[in-house]
Amino acid sequence: MKTLKFITAIIVMSLFTLTSCQDEIDNENGQNPNTNTANSETANNLRRTAMYDGSFDDFLDGISCSSLVLPVTATVNNQEVTIVSSASYSQVLEILAEFNDDEDTVQLQFPVTVNLRNYTQVVVTNQAQYDEIMAACEAAEDAADDAISCIDIDFPISILTYNLNAEQTGSVVLESQQELYTYMSNFEDDQLFAVNYPITISFDGESTTTITSDAQLNASIVECLAQEDIEEEAEENANALESILVDGLFRVEAFVNAGVDTANTYADYTIDFANDLTVRAENTVNQTAEDVEGTYEVASETEVYLSLQFSGNTSFNLLNNSWEVTNYSETSISLQSTTDAAVTLVLGQL
Repeated sequence: MKTLKFITAIIVMSLFTLTSCQDEIDNENGQNPNTNTANSETANNLRRTAMYDGSFDDFLDGISCSSLVLPVTATVNNQEVTIVSSASYSQVLEILAEFNDDEDTVQLQFPVTVNLRNYTQVVVTNQAQYDEIMAACEAAEDAADDAISCIDIDFPISILTYNLNAEQTGSVVLESQQELYTYMSNFEDDQLFAVNYPITISFDGESTTTITSDAQLNASIVECLAQEDIEEEAEENANALESILVDGLFRVEAFVNAGVDTANTYADYTIDFANDLTVRAENTVNQTAEDVEGTYEVASETEVYLSLQFSGNTSFNLLNNSWEVTNYSETSISLQSTTDAAVTLVLGQL
């Protein structure tokens, strides 16, 4: 009888100890959250967020899913350039920015080494092989299987693993994007996982936020991708505006400041935007009047902006501003001052 009581006590204590250990694991690693499969939305988002992002040299290689291993030699708009380090990128950018209405061309000299989105490298020996990489990238973009670059995860993070019965089997600490990408790419179908929240993420390397759940993580990614779409649309509109400016000849149709329209001040002038980012206002009535020279720049964020800088003429100096493009077409461009919404400018094409 004493022996039976002793055995019973051991069993009870063992169960208590096991429960205590499991509680300790749960307390240490976080409560058992909704677990994810290898094909879940969270798994896909983590893999894409951790994927190698090669978009930083798109102006050179034209492929966002990969990047070129330097040094490389390329012919850029008929000028041969050897890029030995990232500091040499400025040479290429200066050539590409020389004119804003030309068709930029970059021809690589093969062989080149390419960093792929799965963190491997491949040596490309000809244009046909390079075109295959480009086509694969375009297919990934179309299938929404390219890198998510607008969010960065602050490492290290912990991943908890479970069996299909949702029983915790362990945990792993991941120290980098590459480790996370490899882990999620190789995650087995007979396992489940959960992120050990909270984790910290940053948006485009700027603002940071604390994430406490899968739902919050996935919502943040949806939000940042939508923001990227807005920025890409703004960039396309900026390119279209540049073409309209260079191809046309304009006059000031309206210049309203403090409720007063002084467009008549500019009635004798035509404004010509050149493809080298210079702008000239010519007096078509008084042939002895000097042309007014200046520069301009079209930029975009979520909106499109036109910056004007004239010199040597008091009236045109009043147009010097960073303008938000509120509306544009082939015939008219409406602008609003970024510093004073009451100041507006309308350029009409002749």
